[in-house]
This record gives sequence, C-alpha cells and structure tokens, in this order.
Amino acid sequence: MTIEHPVQLPPLESGDRLTRDEFERRYAAMPQLKKAELIEGIVYVASPLRYRSHGQPHLFLITWLGTYCAATPGVEAADAPTIRLDADNEPQPDAILRLSHGGRSRITADDYIEGAPELVVEIAASSAAYDLHDKLRVYRRNGVQEYLVWCTY
Repeated sequence: MTIEHPVQLPPLESGDRLTRDEFERRYAAMPQLKKAELIEGIVYVASPLRYRSHGQPHLFLITWLGTYCAATPGVEAADAPTIRLDADNEPQPDAILRLSHGGRSRITADDYIEGAPELVVEIAASSAAYDLHDKLRVYRRNGVQEYLVWCTY
C-alpha cells in the first residue's frame, strides 16, 4: 500500500517572481492571506493595515465611491477586487469604478475583473513606493483611464 502525500505549495512571499497562473494557484492555497498582488511578475504581500494611515481613509474612499455609484446608473464599484490585467500583473487595488456596459473590463466566469477598470484608487502608506511607480506604469500600459493614489503619510 502506498500513501500519497498532497503536494504542499510554498507560501507566497514578497519578492517571489511568478507567472500569473502560479500566483493564483499559490494564493488560493493560502486562504488566511488577506492581500497579495502580482506587479510586473513580482509578488507583493501586504503588511498589516494601520487605523489612521489606511483603515479610516479606506472607509472614506469606499463611502465616496459607493455614493457616486449609487447615484450614477451604469457604474459599478468594488472594494479591493483582484484584477487580471495581463500575464504579469494581477493587482488588488483598494477600490475601483467600472462601467457595467461598454467599459474596458469584464467580469469573468470565475467572478474576477479582467481588463482595465475606468478608475483605480489606492490608499498609500507603506505601499507608496510601488503604487506611485510600478503600478502607475502597469495601469497606464493596460488602459486604466484614471488612477488616484491617496498618500496618507
């Protein structure tokens, strides 16, 4: 009798260089992980979030976008969705707005956003170094029309 041991995937670590498929496979194997992103093929695992520098501004941001969405037909908003942009980029921004019809993004059969939402918003405290540079280039290259970064430090 042989005993099969399940293959254990290595955990996601900041700095890992992965394909989008491998990133998704390893992320799915870590249900306790709250936020990880793939930017230019490099994994970024989020630090714990602080109250004043992220949590409270995030609430204000979601309230603003939710109010706008509720008053604007054809616009959808989401809080921290995963976005499949291209083979090397799968960010999880703090919030997005997208057009439900005629926009640049679509909702996939497995319920992810694929393509560029019309607006992407980030709260940047500890993440400002890559939010303002690497992510900006990725979003620009993939057709995001508006990108707002709220620097809280």
